[in-house]
Amino acid sequence: MKDKIVKDISQIDLEQIGDLHLFSSTDTPMRQDAFDMSDEEKMLIIEEKFAEIMQILGLDLTDDSLKGTPRRVAKMYVKEIFGGLDPDKAPKSSNFENKYNYTEMLVEKDITVYSTCEHHFLPIVGKAHVAYFSNGNVIGLSKMNRVVDYYAKRPQVQERMTIQIVKHLQKLLGTEDVACVVDAKHLCVNSRGIRDIQSSTVTSEFGGKFKDPAVKQEFLNYLTLSPE
Repeated sequence: MKDKIVKDISQIDLEQIGDLHLFSSTDTPMRQDAFDMSDEEKMLIIEEKFAEIMQILGLDLTDDSLKGTPRRVAKMYVKEIFGGLDPDKAPKSSNFENKYNYTEMLVEKDITVYSTCEHHFLPIVGKAHVAYFSNGNVIGLSKMNRVVDYYAKRPQVQERMTIQIVKHLQKLLGTEDVACVVDAKHLCVNSRGIRDIQSSTVTSEFGGKFKDPAVKQEFLNYLTLSPE
């Protein structure tokens, strides 16, 4: 399947890939030497290159407001918004015995998503909703937020991010019974191109029991609940 996707993409003009919202793998594309340099080395190079971009655009880097921008951008890329590229920053894999014998669906709603579109390097902002059935183990509620945040903090395609979240939680919990729905706005759609500020993108991944239409519907019903 992956080979077919790659072959299909190779026949499409590179300019179209972003507009068609395509991706080639459920794994984030990374080079083998991705971590040969230290964070500080990466920031120094990014700072230099981003200063070049600003100069090409005609900006005056001697201005007090702009002179620190290359460094700020470099630090933001490496330490903040793309920190999820580093596997050492993955949420620690810890779970606990389900001593309460809770057997119903557990849902964590409205997890904030701040990510970056890998096609245009513009923000993706929205919410993720995650659910699972315990297979004897449970995790702290904040762990689901941390998993979402980890995969959001990298250049992303929303479909891939949704799959990655589910796969990570399946491995952590030792069960296929995990689901995720992400509803997000893409600034590459909202602020450029068609400039549609109203639309959002919804993606989902359902594993195990969640493939059952009744269970899937139960999960989706939880997402429409209004606070009292």
